Amino acid sequence: MTTPSDQGILLVNLGTPASPDVPDVRRFLAEFLWDKHVLDINPVARFILLHASILRTRPAKSAAAYRKIWTDRGSPLLFNSEDLLTGLRPRLGEFEMALAMRYGSPSIADGLQQLHDRGCKRVLVCPLYPQYAASSTLTTHDKVKSEISQRGLALEFTTLPAFYDHPGFITAGASVARPLLGDFAPDHVLMSFHGLPERHMIREHPSHCLQGSGCCDTIGERNQNCYRAQCYATARALASSLELQDRYSVSFQSRMGRTQWITPYTDFRIPELAAAGVRRLAVMCPAFVADCLETVEEIGIRAQEQFQAEGGESLILIPSLNADHAWLKGLEAIIRDSL
Repeated sequence: MTTPSDQGILLVNLGTPASPDVPDVRRFLAEFLWDKHVLDINPVARFILLHASILRTRPAKSAAAYRKIWTDRGSPLLFNSEDLLTGLRPRLGEFEMALAMRYGSPSIADGLQQLHDRGCKRVLVCPLYPQYAASSTLTTHDKVKSEISQRGLALEFTTLPAFYDHPGFITAGASVARPLLGDFAPDHVLMSFHGLPERHMIREHPSHCLQGSGCCDTIGERNQNCYRAQCYATARALASSLELQDRYSVSFQSRMGRTQWITPYTDFRIPELAAAGVRRLAVMCPAFVADCLETVEEIGIRAQEQFQAEGGESLILIPSLNADHAWLKGLEAIIRDSL
């Protein structure tokens, strides 16, 4: 039986380049896109696609985007995650804690080694992704398992389940959004989640996912690990807490490549809303607990420019939870419930 001093907690977020310089961005993208859970195609085809196409053009474009959001503290995703760890430590002081990134630094291997060296025998791995996906949650689980085995660490681990509808997450999200929505008084709230290829949904639940217009209305045994269904469940819970009624909709952002991704697409939805007469649009990104490239640049800059170009008056990005007091309280509850 483990005691609190034997128990470690490893917070894991997706990752970030070491700098907004093209070589660092290329290294980050190479690691990220080589993951079989992210670019889930034949390894030979993946290698050719990466080195003959993606890594020749995308790093410069992504580096330019990163430069727009880079701060004196570096990458927003990294320092917001560091602030989260700092805020959680006194709340979970009986446990050893460390931070890792699935790609880049600080690495999962280093985080596990730190916890092992501090005397931990068991680790709760906390992927900071509210909704389950193989390309985020599962790849984190697999990487932890691989590093423990390769390093010969005497560690047992469990992985925090998806917390897409946990009261600690929903209450924190509503707490951050409510005063901003009250001040801005939007005509509409768009909840924009990170997108995934449709095949990822179908692979999880081939007899149910994307088989009808109402397939994501509820979650049960037939679609319990469906990312899209969990996103809609998050949106419903937040809309209920914020009393949005019918003044919100859901979309999916950040797609790449030519394959079909889950719809509706955020960059299609924004001009539709402007054309429908929405003048003041607020965007929440409830798939991200820390602000990052996808929130600050893709929504806060590009989507705002797109909305105004389409005739909208003003678009605001509701910040992610970051290290907000409500999120520290909520994540503590999520972790304690799991432990």
